[in-house]
Amino acid sequence: MVESAVVSSNLDALESEAVHIFREVAGEFDRPVILFSGGKDSTLLLHLAIKAFWPAPVPFALLHVDTGHNFPEVIEFRDRVVAEHGLRLEVAAVQDWIDDGRLTERPDGTRNPLQTMPLLDSITAHRFDAVFGGGRRDEERARAKERIFSLRNAFGQWEPRRQRPELWNLYNGRHRPGEHVRVFPLSNWTELDVWHYIAREDIALPSIYYAHERDVYLRDGMWLTEGPWGGPRSGETVRRKTIRYRTVGDGSCTGAVESAAVTIDEVIAEVAASRLTERGATRADDRLSEAAMEDRKREGYF
Repeated sequence: MVESAVVSSNLDALESEAVHIFREVAGEFDRPVILFSGGKDSTLLLHLAIKAFWPAPVPFALLHVDTGHNFPEVIEFRDRVVAEHGLRLEVAAVQDWIDDGRLTERPDGTRNPLQTMPLLDSITAHRFDAVFGGGRRDEERARAKERIFSLRNAFGQWEPRRQRPELWNLYNGRHRPGEHVRVFPLSNWTELDVWHYIAREDIALPSIYYAHERDVYLRDGMWLTEGPWGGPRSGETVRRKTIRYRTVGDGSCTGAVESAAVTIDEVIAEVAASRLTERGATRADDRLSEAAMEDRKREGYF
C-alpha cells in the first residue's frame, strides 16, 4: 500500500499525541494499567505503549475483563502477545463472579453488561489509579463527548460535572484517594486511521479481522456465530458464509459482516466505503437501549 503524504502526516500526529499521553500518565500516576483484550484497538494501544517507552519495557500491567464468551482466536492471540513481550496480564473472569454469586447470568446469554463489577473490583483490588482504554470518539455517541483523561469517582462512576477542560493538550490527572482516571489515547483516531496505522506499522491482529468462512446465523441484521453463549434460536438458520469481524467482544452480541477482504488493503478499502462505525454495525449490546453505552459509562464500565 502506498500511503499518501496527508495520511502519513495525520498518522504521525496521532502517534505523537498518544505517545505523549502514555508518558504523561507514567509521570503523574503510581499504578496505571492497560485494558487489553487482544482486539485491534487494545493491540494498537499496546503497540503505542511499547513505542513510548522503548527500549525500556512497558511499565504497566495489562488487565482483561474476560466474559468467558470470547472467540478462541482472540484469546490465543492475547496470550501469545503477552508472552512475546514478557508482559504481566491480570485476568478478571466474569465466570468467577457468577460462580460465587456476585453476578447472575442474564436470560439473553450476553455477558458484556456483566463486565462492570469485575472491572471495578479489579481496579480496587490492585489499586490502579489510571486505566488505559481503547475507546475512540467516532465509535458511539457516549464516547464522542468523552475526555482523554476521564475522572471516575470512588465508585468508578462517571460524573459529567466533574470532567475537566483539556486545552492545548494539557491533561489534569488530579484525583482523590479511591478515585481513578480512565485514559483514552485513541480518542481522536477513526476506524480508518487505526487500519492505516496497522498497515504502516505491520501490526499483527487476530485472524478473524480478515475474511474467512464460518457458520453463522442472522439475528437483528447481524451475522452471529454459535458458541457457549447459545444460539441459534428457533427459526434462525445456520449458514456457511465468508465473513470478517470489524470489532471483537462477547460472542453473544458481536456480529460479523459479509466480506471478501483478506488483505489489509482490502480491509481499508472496505472501511473507507462504510457509512456505519464498527460498533453501530456489529454490536448488539449497544442496541439494548438508545442510551445503553451512556448508562454503562455512568455505572463505571466504559
